[in-house]
Amino acid sequence: MLEALLSGLLQVFSWPAIGYLGLGIFLGIWLGALPGVGGITGLILLLPFTYTMDPVSAFALMLGMFAVTTTSDTIASVMLGIPGTAASQATVMDGYPLAQKGQANRALGAAYTCSAMGGVIGAAVLTLSMPLIKPILTLFSTPEYFMLSLLGIAMVGSLSGNSVAKGLVIGLFGMMLGTIGEGTFNGQARYYFGIEYMLNTPPLVGVVLGLFAIPELLELATKNTSISRVSADQTKGGGMLQGIKDVFANWWLVLKSSTLGVYIGMLPGLGASIVDWAAYGMAVQTTKGKTDFGRGDIRGVIAPESANNAQRGGALIPTLTFGIPGDFAMSILLGALLIQGLRPGMQMLTTELDITFAMIWTLIIANIVSAMLLMVLGRQVARAIFIDGHLLVPLVIMFVFMGSWLGAQSMGDLILMCSMGALGLFMKRSGWPRPPLIIALVLGPNMENALVISNRIYGTLGWLERTPSWIIGIIIVLTVAGTASGLLKRRAAAPIPAKDPELNAKLSIEGGERNPVIAILLAVFFVAFFAAAAILAIDFHPTNRQYPIAVCLAALLLLAAILWKDVKAARLSISDNGGLGATWLKSMAEGDMRRGLNFILWVAVTVFGCWLIGQKFAIAALVLSYLVFWGKRPVWFAVAYAAFIYMFITAFYDWTMHIPFQRPFIGKLF
Repeated sequence: MLEALLSGLLQVFSWPAIGYLGLGIFLGIWLGALPGVGGITGLILLLPFTYTMDPVSAFALMLGMFAVTTTSDTIASVMLGIPGTAASQATVMDGYPLAQKGQANRALGAAYTCSAMGGVIGAAVLTLSMPLIKPILTLFSTPEYFMLSLLGIAMVGSLSGNSVAKGLVIGLFGMMLGTIGEGTFNGQARYYFGIEYMLNTPPLVGVVLGLFAIPELLELATKNTSISRVSADQTKGGGMLQGIKDVFANWWLVLKSSTLGVYIGMLPGLGASIVDWAAYGMAVQTTKGKTDFGRGDIRGVIAPESANNAQRGGALIPTLTFGIPGDFAMSILLGALLIQGLRPGMQMLTTELDITFAMIWTLIIANIVSAMLLMVLGRQVARAIFIDGHLLVPLVIMFVFMGSWLGAQSMGDLILMCSMGALGLFMKRSGWPRPPLIIALVLGPNMENALVISNRIYGTLGWLERTPSWIIGIIIVLTVAGTASGLLKRRAAAPIPAKDPELNAKLSIEGGERNPVIAILLAVFFVAFFAAAAILAIDFHPTNRQYPIAVCLAALLLLAAILWKDVKAARLSISDNGGLGATWLKSMAEGDMRRGLNFILWVAVTVFGCWLIGQKFAIAALVLSYLVFWGKRPVWFAVAYAAFIYMFITAFYDWTMHIPFQRPFIGKLF
């Protein structure tokens, strides 16, 4: 085994493997930093180039790129409040508030350090676990995968805001979005209303970018400020060195989170979609001084970033040993294995053990080198938080539009992004947490499949008699109950726990108690949505309707409790403000809803423009008009910026990525 370990290391450092590893690291830093692109897109793009490579070079390129994306995706999460990839959702919770405090360097320094450590720990555990892992995996079947997914949604729903019930409802909403398209039985179409685009589950990229990016861009556009809410000379304790010190001060949290990440990565079908939230939840539940989580606690960055890099090593375990991909990305790597003539299983643990170790060394080297490179670049990147927001919005919105287009490459992607942007605006203004929707949308389809199969094999709910299933069920109950109890205690002790109330009021606290009038409107919308979905499900095949009806009934019960509470808050607000009309006007003013809706309308007009004249011209026109009318910039500057955006879209998305663009309607007329 030691001989194979050294042989794998020498092969990685031989030419051309080391060159491909460097190229992969460079591409990974770039792709991870772009919202909506990420490692899966990179793997898909690189796969065709590996046909003529030797195995070590092929995996040096692919794993070198893939391992790095969960480090560089932190840039978007911290700087913009947008999850760079699915694995960085939880990082937004505390990373973005730290940036708003002017401590982006600290957050990035901590993230890069613990990402490197997590990646190394993940690779080490992968090395030690391969001979021991089969007995663990054989304990899990479809009931356990369903319960683990339910645990993930319950954990995110209860931990991502100040209302457990609202978090769970949003999770259930995401599960319902996952039922759109073909059902689990006989391919029956559900909730598609004759629209071809809705024959498939909504693409994750469009939902993420709309839900998170549009509201944050709106914040920059309407507040006439930078990402940071304080000036550069007001920042204290925010340096990258401080972030590194924070990681070593919380070394035990790094170790726990990394180990958790490895073993979650080993569970097929879950992977990156749950690992960061599981680590974040563990940090909240097991550390002291919980009140700062969600407001800029560095531990809220360390835990998920350690776990999501370690998850890469864990996901390789079932892929290499059993041929069972830990997640979708691993299925692409499995395809690359087969292309190279390699077979998962005993071959990778015996005759090809040196190649297995070469892959492990690739993970270790890529994580360390990328962290060092990003450390060097980090200080310059972090300066962006002090740049005028009007200069950042056009660039980011270009990535939002093009990132959304990568979903199904249909106009439906852009309409979905715009719709989710409007929903995200109302959710942020009214105190409804957004993160649960994402993880529920990711896990929902697999949950339904697992539930249907489990009921067929063990009888309806008979699988709950399985020991692993009811143990996970107890953990779910304890998680929700413990979080709810903790929230009640914190509210009673300190309704607004902040060392600097004035600064805290300026920060975007996910799921915080906000506008009761807008909150009621959103609750009524969800009641109508779930009621209509349940009624429509009655006509589905019995197998296809059980899951959506159960989800809708659970949501309606929670919404009844939410409405009862929010109506009481709204009545008190109406009484204090002297009537419904005055309260409504105040609600619109406090949430800056008028300008927010104008921004959404601007985005919607651009979506229409993409259909009419194509993405390149429509997005460039949006940039031009935004800089002139919102940013109050000179026309010559706006024209130059718009021209740059047009050229970038052409050079990167058209000539490099070869993305097919929407054919302009005007072009069809000639």
